[in-house]
Amino acid sequence: MKYMMMMHTPGGGPYQVAGWAKGDFAAHIEFMRAFARKLGAAGELVAAEGLAGPDQARLVRAGADGTPVTDGVFPEAKEFLAGYWIVEVASPERAYELAAEASAAPGPGGRPLRMAIEVRQVLSGPPDL
Repeated sequence: MKYMMMMHTPGGGPYQVAGWAKGDFAAHIEFMRAFARKLGAAGELVAAEGLAGPDQARLVRAGADGTPVTDGVFPEAKEFLAGYWIVEVASPERAYELAAEASAAPGPGGRPLRMAIEVRQVLSGPPDL
C-alpha cells in the first residue's frame, strides 16, 4: 500500500529553520537526507520533496472564461505543508512508524521537533461507495 506522509510546519512567516543556528540547520537537513536514503535502501521510498514556503504559494481556480484566477500569498498561515514522502509499505502501522521517525527530526539544540506528519493512503482508484 502507498501512503503519503505530509510534513506540516508552523507558519506565520518564513520556514522556522530560517532562524536556526547554522549547525542546527545542517543537522536537520542531514537527518532528512539520511531518512530518505534509509527509505530508499529499504525499497519503501516512492517519492519525496520539500516544498517552497507559503510566501510563494497560490491557490488557483478557473475563472468564468477558464483563465486562471489566483489567490495568495499566504505568509500568515498558521501552519503549512513543508514537504512530503510517498512510501510503499505493507501496512498502515509501518507508515505510522516512519511518520513518527520523521516527526522526531532534530531542531534547535538537537531536540526532536515532534512536528505533525499527516499520513494518508494513496488510492489506486476511486474509493468504494
